[in-house]
Amino acid sequence: MSRYRYGAYEDGPDPLAPPYDVRDALDAMGDSVLEGTRPDEALRDLLRRGLPGADGRRGLDDLLRQVRERRRELRDRGRLDGTLEQARALLDTAIGQERAELFPDPSDDARLREAELDTLPDDTSQAIRRLSDYQWRSDAARETFERLKDLLRRDVLDAQFQGIKQALESQDPGTMERVKDMMAALNRMLEKDARGEHTQEDFDRFMEEYGEFFPDRPRNLEELVDSLARRAAAMDRLMASLSPEQQAELAGLMEQAMQDAGLAMEMSRLNDALRARRPDLGWGTPERMSGDQPLGMGDATTALAELADLAELEAALAQDYPGARLDDIDEEAVRRALGRRAVDDLDALRRIEQELERQGYLQRRKGALELTPKAVRRLGDTALRRVFSQLTAGRQGDHDQRDAGQAGELTGASREWRFGDEQPLDVVRTVSNAIRRNVMEAPAAGLTVAPEPSPPANGTRPRPVRLSVDDFEVHETERRSAAAVCLLVDLSYSMVLRGTWGAAKQTTLALHSLVTSKFPQDAIQIIGFSNYARTLHPTEMAGLDWDMVQGTNLHHALMIAGRHLDRHPDFEPIVLVVTDGEPTAHLQPNGRSLFDYPPSPDTLVLTLAEVDKMTRRGACMNFFMLAEDRRLVSFVEEVARRNGGRVFAPDAERLGQYVVSDYLRVRRGRR
Repeated sequence: MSRYRYGAYEDGPDPLAPPYDVRDALDAMGDSVLEGTRPDEALRDLLRRGLPGADGRRGLDDLLRQVRERRRELRDRGRLDGTLEQARALLDTAIGQERAELFPDPSDDARLREAELDTLPDDTSQAIRRLSDYQWRSDAARETFERLKDLLRRDVLDAQFQGIKQALESQDPGTMERVKDMMAALNRMLEKDARGEHTQEDFDRFMEEYGEFFPDRPRNLEELVDSLARRAAAMDRLMASLSPEQQAELAGLMEQAMQDAGLAMEMSRLNDALRARRPDLGWGTPERMSGDQPLGMGDATTALAELADLAELEAALAQDYPGARLDDIDEEAVRRALGRRAVDDLDALRRIEQELERQGYLQRRKGALELTPKAVRRLGDTALRRVFSQLTAGRQGDHDQRDAGQAGELTGASREWRFGDEQPLDVVRTVSNAIRRNVMEAPAAGLTVAPEPSPPANGTRPRPVRLSVDDFEVHETERRSAAAVCLLVDLSYSMVLRGTWGAAKQTTLALHSLVTSKFPQDAIQIIGFSNYARTLHPTEMAGLDWDMVQGTNLHHALMIAGRHLDRHPDFEPIVLVVTDGEPTAHLQPNGRSLFDYPPSPDTLVLTLAEVDKMTRRGACMNFFMLAEDRRLVSFVEEVARRNGGRVFAPDAERLGQYVVSDYLRVRRGRR
């Protein structure tokens, strides 16, 4: 018997997992695009704000704010001269202990020693150098001075090698010799790499022998060099942040400490190599620290190195340089500075950017980011859902007709069903077609129809009839089966000034989505007009910018709309006009646009002539005014009188509701 074991799928991504949901992100981005923002700017704004929804991730602005708060905390942590202060305190303690030992002694030697102590320079490093050969009479003073030199060695080495201070605190006399060997081996490895002779095996052997001095466990030489160079650059910035007197004093202390440890030459070689390999780390750039607590050299260097990392991370998160991408942000730097949750937020932002392109919502063309037709359809569906959410439930928002699809009086004829037909189904003709087809297909396929078993006593057994799409027929009705829809949208700059531009674009996409999805037999045309009019594709409309030109050429727009209606003479004509101003331009006989404000008599006469043509075509023109200008009101009232159409004055937020409702009203024959 076969035995099976079931477990989690481990060979890559789960093939049955649903696709990553980017719809909310696209909708949020689409709102900005419809307001006139370019797709790349809208995507950048989305990533800055973060993802919408209850489980949305923080955006770049939130992460950037955390980085800046962390930098302020570090600057307020302490002062950079802690090692100098501690060294001075230990030196003063040693001298005081020596004086206490010499004071009771009446000998000339004691007086000479006191005179030598009196002539010590004020500079701590020079005083330590003078006392390096001094024969201490006080055992306590000698111990304090040795502690001072040990402190300097540990702090200087800790400033260069993070974690070496703990190794030196073990008091093992062989530790310093191992440090010397480690630095010599490190310099040899760097020189070998400069000659192109270094291998990963060399690095692995080095880490196997001296790995305890590098707690961050670098995986290769480049990572080790990066870590050491950042600390060396931080130490250099520490020196640059001190006063000239403090710089000279601390430099003297470091030099003395390295000479005492026999590491001066190796340390100099290492710093020169690191500076040559990473000149980009801002060597010598001063940093301001405003805290009260004195920091040791190692702690100060760590703080300055972290400040430098945060400065780089801040620049990457700001994304305000040409060609900026989320891939520029160092994930490890985010982890060190802000923790694991910030890394998850960054991963979510990266994935949303990648999935928008991978799932076909965005595409790059000639270096520019564009919305795809799939994205525009999604934006149209979203706009339509928002419109229907505002409509009264069960009335305008309900797409189902109460007369079960009977669009007019029956003519007595029937025809084949076509996708999108609303006419009632001719059941008799449909079933008859299926029976004839079933009878004809059986002999053609070489099949024999087996005799039916004896019918039951109470009647005959019915034979099944299988229906095909080709069998269906519908009743012909007097009412036209489709509508020719023209939506005329004002593209003039005044639409932007009044804040109605985004609402007009959302309305356009919502109406187009409604027509193409629920009434596919209808023919819709979107016409934008400013100084000239032009036909717009929905994809173009989504990313369309306003026209900074003079003129509202409704005359030209009505001419284009008339040609669309003439191409569909058997369709129900529907003309919807969205504008915020009266006509101020018209086409001349030479095809050029003529602007005049206030509107010239020629503009009004030619525009009204096109309105009359619409009336003769049987098209009812409905106007949606987005302004209450006196001239506009006067013009549309005249249009309504001549054409029999209606005039609406909705708020920008309710424009979509008005336009969609009016389309459905005319579409359903309720004039």
